[in-house]
Amino acid sequence: MAARRGDTLLFERMPVIASHAAVGGKKEGEGPLAAEFDELFPDNNCGQANWETAEKILQLRAARLCLKKAHATEKQVSLVLAGDLQAQCTASSYALRELHLPFVGLFGACSTMAEALGLGAALCSAGLADGLLAMTSSHFCAAERQFRTPLSYGAVRTPTAQWTATAAGCCLLHPAGQGVGLAAATFGRVEDYQIKDINNMGAAMAPAAAATLLRYLHDTGQEPKDFDAIYTGDLGHLGSRLFREILTAEGLVMKNHIDCGSILYDAARQNVKSGGSGPGCCAAVLCGHILPRLERGSYRRVLFIATGALMSQTTFLQKESIPAIAHLVELRGPECTARG
Repeated sequence: MAARRGDTLLFERMPVIASHAAVGGKKEGEGPLAAEFDELFPDNNCGQANWETAEKILQLRAARLCLKKAHATEKQVSLVLAGDLQAQCTASSYALRELHLPFVGLFGACSTMAEALGLGAALCSAGLADGLLAMTSSHFCAAERQFRTPLSYGAVRTPTAQWTATAAGCCLLHPAGQGVGLAAATFGRVEDYQIKDINNMGAAMAPAAAATLLRYLHDTGQEPKDFDAIYTGDLGHLGSRLFREILTAEGLVMKNHIDCGSILYDAARQNVKSGGSGPGCCAAVLCGHILPRLERGSYRRVLFIATGALMSQTTFLQKESIPAIAHLVELRGPECTARG
């Protein structure tokens, strides 16, 4: 079971991530983390007729690879928690139409992976789920068409803009056993600093990431130095700088902060402006980059803070500001998990 302390759930008997898989597209295959993906598609269509269906394929491949790596079958999955950026989370819904498993759709925008892990850990800890899949995805072309301008318009991207990852990540959770432990989860609160520029998601999300981290540290009595690394989801280069500035003003100097959106691509060579974004960005970096380091013992304790901008097409056109949220999970390597 979990104990609640403030906004944070503490899992005395840690659920574990038993297996994980990361899938990406063409641009991800050209980036610095290419070798850490389980599968890369040579083009963004993934062999499909449209981008939205291609994103469904990303989720299907991530789920099936995750199960294959665990030597498990779909019959051993009791629940799937999944979400994406498409309206009504259709990439997830259409993927689950083929998997035909119990499904709860989530929407936290780019924060969805941490949301799914936190909820999944709570369900596993309470004995309500076993063999639970936590999964998210995004697709650059589908997201641009939905939230900004169709690619054929050739719109100029601003320096603050980020590149939505064409990627998916999936984790298999068990209540106990071998794997990376989920020690705690802090569910964030909606923050709104009145940012209205849809091409500046990092500035909109940075305050939410800082607020959730501060609540976790207050709830647990931990300090940033207690962790090998503190990963944010997809603040990008600009948002990461703002995140650290906010925390410096609170008296915290972040020497171990890494942003998934800042390491997924080579910003200068790949022309992604301020870095990567999208639910698939932090999910793929988590599954391909962070979790293997915990399994090998390169890391012992890590905080994973996924951030999401909660606007819609409608609110943007109505000139609304962009509210944001961040969810946090504490991850521990197998050695720490065994010790508790």
